[in-house]
Amino acid sequence: MALFQEACGRFEITPLQYSLLSALAVRKTADQTTLAADIALDRTTTTGALKRLEARNLVERPINAADRRARVCRLTKSGAALLAKIEHAARTAHDATLDELTEKERSQFIAMMQRIVAGNAARDHVAPLID
Repeated sequence: MALFQEACGRFEITPLQYSLLSALAVRKTADQTTLAADIALDRTTTTGALKRLEARNLVERPINAADRRARVCRLTKSGAALLAKIEHAARTAHDATLDELTEKERSQFIAMMQRIVAGNAARDHVAPLID
């Protein structure tokens, strides 16, 4: 978190919000449940972060016409522009996080983290985090 804040603080965005913007850039559109699964967080935390991004006009969250209980999320032009501006700084923070590891250790670490996330994917009942 500290490395991300140091590299990206000027953009006034949290790592969680950055993850959501990045996931939306890849998916183009997604419902909030799918985005929560993409970034391995509970729906409540994800929804709160999306609401804050919407308030800054970085994402749109219209009600899904096919399922009025759901919202379809997508980047706005402002969101895409911010993501393009922040990408280099965020990558720098990511690289700094793993700086002390060898390439082999990085690969092992990432593989283990992916296993942990996959093994806990169904745990959406935990208390929400604050972004």
